[in-house]
Amino acid sequence: MKKLYLILGIMFLCVLVYSQIGYAEDEVLVREPTTVGQEYVPGEIIVKFKPGVGEDVIAKLNSRHNCGVLRISRFAGFRKLRISREKTVSEMVQLYKKDPNVEYVEPNYIAYAFWIPNDQYYPLQWNMNGGINAEKAWDITWGDPSVIVAVIDTGVAYEDYTQTVKRKTIRYYRAPDLVQTNFVAGYDFVNDDTHPNDDNGHGTHVTGTVAQSTNNSIGVAGVAFNCKIMPLKVLDKSGSGTYADVADAIMWAADNGVKVINLSLGGSSPSTTLENALAYAYNKGVTIVCAAGNNGQPTLSYPAAYDAYCIAVGATRYDGTRSYYSNYGSSLDLVAPGGDLTVDQNSDGYADGILQQTFGNTYNDWGYWFYQGTSMAAPHVSGVAALLISHGTATTPDEVRMALQSTAKDLGDSDFDPEYGWGRVDAYAALAWAPGPDTTPPVLSNGKPTGSIKNNTPTLSVTTNESATCKGSIKVDKDYDLMDFAFTPNVAGTSHTYPTTALTDGQYTVYVKAIDSANNVTKTSYTFSFTVDTIAPDQVMGVKVTTVSSSALNISWENNTAVDLDHYNIYRSTLSAFIPGPGNLVGSSTVSSYSDKNLSPATTYYYIVTAVDKAGNEGPASAKALGTTLGKKKTNSGR
Repeated sequence: MKKLYLILGIMFLCVLVYSQIGYAEDEVLVREPTTVGQEYVPGEIIVKFKPGVGEDVIAKLNSRHNCGVLRISRFAGFRKLRISREKTVSEMVQLYKKDPNVEYVEPNYIAYAFWIPNDQYYPLQWNMNGGINAEKAWDITWGDPSVIVAVIDTGVAYEDYTQTVKRKTIRYYRAPDLVQTNFVAGYDFVNDDTHPNDDNGHGTHVTGTVAQSTNNSIGVAGVAFNCKIMPLKVLDKSGSGTYADVADAIMWAADNGVKVINLSLGGSSPSTTLENALAYAYNKGVTIVCAAGNNGQPTLSYPAAYDAYCIAVGATRYDGTRSYYSNYGSSLDLVAPGGDLTVDQNSDGYADGILQQTFGNTYNDWGYWFYQGTSMAAPHVSGVAALLISHGTATTPDEVRMALQSTAKDLGDSDFDPEYGWGRVDAYAALAWAPGPDTTPPVLSNGKPTGSIKNNTPTLSVTTNESATCKGSIKVDKDYDLMDFAFTPNVAGTSHTYPTTALTDGQYTVYVKAIDSANNVTKTSYTFSFTVDTIAPDQVMGVKVTTVSSSALNISWENNTAVDLDHYNIYRSTLSAFIPGPGNLVGSSTVSSYSDKNLSPATTYYYIVTAVDKAGNEGPASAKALGTTLGKKKTNSGR
């Protein structure tokens, strides 16, 4: 039977059909896959000599090149040689090629077993191998447990748990085909507790595509099944939820070590709350994958439409064409198998949906369900992103995006088109991606003098969008190495400041150049007018002295209204007729009070306070104020 969910606001993005398939829970031992990496054995070559070449000739040639025989093939007669450590394999191949006695020479190339999971219904998962080229990818990596994928959805059937709500006992169960899947602690933002169990089925299905327990002889496979899953529940039993909960879950995931977030949900309206949460996670290095939406319209749902932070994923059918329901448009980045339940293009006897385990009418009514939707497409991309990060192919959200987009199988028009984005994700090709040389220069802000201006030396400030080193010149543009001064960067190398030397009145042009770690240089310039500040703050008013003890007095005054006030100077004397100067300056304060300590007992002190601005201009002396410490003066006694 088919079930169609149309949910307003935030909704999960799938339609589904249910087909009950049995399963067996057989325990098997799992062997790690061979890592595909080296093309040939280091330090070895294979040489076949021409028929009739004598052993003495062969021995002399091998000795001349400092090579030793490891093995002679009993079947083909070739020789496996250990080469000199002073030569590379390619160098030694060229040396032997030049000898007329050699029939052929080549590296000792490495072959790898192509691994296919033994899950019972894996043959029905057309989406894995024919869809995203998963089998060749699994010969490289199954994912790493250090990489966590957050599934923000209806929850996940990840635990056996009993809960009592309003005297009603509710039992949740761990999906049998998620028993070997690794989970980390998540959160239920709908019910505000630490048990994000699935009461709908959607989140469990999505999780299966990312990391279903694989090669366990039952059920089906997941893309990155050695990675860990963080279940975060933001959609309720009906499949709907709020932007507020989604935003909180995104930020919670970013703060708790997640590398990839899967959002198989969406709404029709933009939201500052949602966009800010996405920006927060993206800036913390999280790759965010979102379903494009199921309206078949040329606009994407939110959050997928926030292209600056998200990888938006549409859906394709078995034949690689766009699924009829899949949204499309200029913000679409990739497509992945999402299914089409109206056809059976591969003639396997089932509608062409995406098969994963989830529950039916009750929380332990387990079966394998064919779903369709961009909700089903997105976790394919999330799984591949997790594989890339696990393998070290890509480490940042931008690198993950570039790896996925530049290696995708082109569909539709050449390169990008609005129906397929950059194409259908290819797991194996993405793992083979390597970043090209960095030729993009840093972006410089067009700043102006900012911050404190002391002694008429404005602080120049610029920012860069990446870590860089900045230099500058005033009035005359110069080559980077010849510029007059270097800016001081912050720890991240993105905020740069320089306090100028004392300036006179006039207009100044600052030339700034920035260079990044790849030696890409960019430049900017800006002009500002500067007038020497010679206006001192007004006189400080309302100075009062309060006795504290025999050795301390407190001085207070009214706040000065100077907008560029820097601090107050406090002067003291035991003489009533004194003029403030360096000899009687006792301290300074940035607030309108000062505690004067270590004074003599029973002594009267006179105080003057002045205001000083950021340019170093000192205002007129305040009216004198006096105070007397407690106690008695010491007197000399005679006999």
